[in-house]
Amino acid sequence: MKSLRSAARLSAIVASTALSGLAFAPAALAAPVAWPSSAGSGSCPVSKAVDVPATMRDGTVLRADVYTPRTSGKVPVLLMRTQYGKEAAQVQPSRFQSPAWFASHCYIVVVQDIRGQGKSGGTFYEYRYDRDDGYDTVQWAAALPGADGQVAMYGSSYVGATQWLAATATPPALKAIIPSNTGDDYYDGWSYEDGAFRLAFIEPWILETIASSAAANRGDKALAKSLFADGKNPSIWLAFTPYGAFPPLHPDKPEVAPYFYDTVAHPARDSFWEAFQVRTHYDRVKVPVLAFDGWYDSFLNGAVNNFNGMRASGGSAAARANQRLVIGPWEHIGWGRPDAVVSPRLKDIGPVADSPVNELTVRFLDHVLKGQANGFADGPRVDYFTMGENRWHSATSFPIAGTHYVTWYLGSEGRANSSMGDGGLTTARPRGAAADRFVYDPANPVPSLGGHSCCSWTSGPQGQFDQSAIEQRPDILVYTSAPLVEAMNVTGPITVDLFATTDAKDTDFTAKLLDVGPDGRAINLNNGIIRAAYRESLSHPTPIVPGQVYEYHIKVWPTSNLFKAGHRIRLEISSSDYPQFAPNPNTGEPLATARTVVTAHQTIWHDDTHRSAVILPVLPAAVAGAGIDHPPAD
Repeated sequence: MKSLRSAARLSAIVASTALSGLAFAPAALAAPVAWPSSAGSGSCPVSKAVDVPATMRDGTVLRADVYTPRTSGKVPVLLMRTQYGKEAAQVQPSRFQSPAWFASHCYIVVVQDIRGQGKSGGTFYEYRYDRDDGYDTVQWAAALPGADGQVAMYGSSYVGATQWLAATATPPALKAIIPSNTGDDYYDGWSYEDGAFRLAFIEPWILETIASSAAANRGDKALAKSLFADGKNPSIWLAFTPYGAFPPLHPDKPEVAPYFYDTVAHPARDSFWEAFQVRTHYDRVKVPVLAFDGWYDSFLNGAVNNFNGMRASGGSAAARANQRLVIGPWEHIGWGRPDAVVSPRLKDIGPVADSPVNELTVRFLDHVLKGQANGFADGPRVDYFTMGENRWHSATSFPIAGTHYVTWYLGSEGRANSSMGDGGLTTARPRGAAADRFVYDPANPVPSLGGHSCCSWTSGPQGQFDQSAIEQRPDILVYTSAPLVEAMNVTGPITVDLFATTDAKDTDFTAKLLDVGPDGRAINLNNGIIRAAYRESLSHPTPIVPGQVYEYHIKVWPTSNLFKAGHRIRLEISSSDYPQFAPNPNTGEPLATARTVVTAHQTIWHDDTHRSAVILPVLPAAVAGAGIDHPPAD
């Protein structure tokens, strides 16, 4: 057996080496421009009051900055509840316009520090208080001087979570939410993904932001400084195991980050996670939703699930009908504006990829809260950006009605290992050898190179990159189609049906879809993972029998990409993606206490009995339409 700590240190070196040859240093990005700008400001003069108190039902006082427009009548309220500092208001890097900018459109804008953060009282614990505090704050904001009793909410990431949790409490004054880059489930698609721990997101995020700022709120400046520093350079700590004894979050001090240790102590979807659920409470949400997300965001799947969940089960007919989702070629905080931090290939798409979040937000608010017939397109509607074509399209559903699902089978002569191997993808039933084999060593996991993670490509594995540098590893099976005779539009969620055997007590299998150009560059579109014990249920994991063939269904997250004629479709199969996901030690031990690793010998089957395949959502040109060459404006 080997130590996972020393093992992951080795793989971090591998990952760093791979990235250094492919990524541009931050200094090579375009020169920053001023943000926020005054362009598009409204007509109302604005005044600001700071640290305005609101008392929650248990007596805790939360504080907000309130931006009030000078108007002759009462106006609606736009509310942000944030753990990232009410003064910052999620303006940088090139995200939302300033609160004063929104207030100038004749809205009262309230930006509140949530419990235990910033200037607010109480003790912070992620998700736990945001449903009740959200309800109480919405009702308080609706009664502010000059307010007309209507409240909408906005913000990104955790600030999107504060919106959904408040909405599931059904406060009467809440009339709309505008969540960006946020999930539907704080277990799957947030802390875990199909049983695998989302290491590169969770540990740095907690260190640099929420634990650090909560320590500052408690007055522990020294701890806040050290947590922030560890979060800025997480590579020092990502290799540490066991996770249940993670040193920089001080397991001996329960006030520092108890939610982290609870997260790793609950690796299945159990009652701990059910207490924070959104996905099971859509019937309580009775308001229209305008949501934004990106193809490379850590919460893309959650945004799609929220859209579909509200369409099916929203708490009112108006809510079910008025759901709108905008998906761009974005990462978690990289929204395409000139000074946003975006991985280089996505950055190069140009202004057509800019997010319309601010302009559409004002149109939506004016339409829903002020009753203006301003051309805003009601739902159900999905605006989505097709990469490769670099145009925007719209549909009334996602997946899109009229999609053809095409099965591409894996095949080889038994040597699909690496991009130099003989792995193929074909729509005909596979021929040749029945299986491919590789060794998964948790001491040397496959490095993450881009993907759907959080929060910036300069500090974590997200975005779009050429995968050629890592595809020469023998522990990656590579299956590639012949060059396409004509273009193919792949838009929607992707499924990999994988028949596999392992000699380990537990293991992972990963899948990645790529677009391979005539020059050989292999560009990642999206990826997925499955932890073997969670193959049947995320709530009730079941062990596997070493040596037995199982069918795994790997959910490769959605994409929209035009494979041009002459390009090839590629699927990578492996068992690790580090540090995006914590390496499976293959021992079957609990996540929180596992200290050692063993090597696993993996077999992927592709014969008449075990037809391993990837199912692609192909969109006919007549269904996709011509699209537009600018972000949606109405």
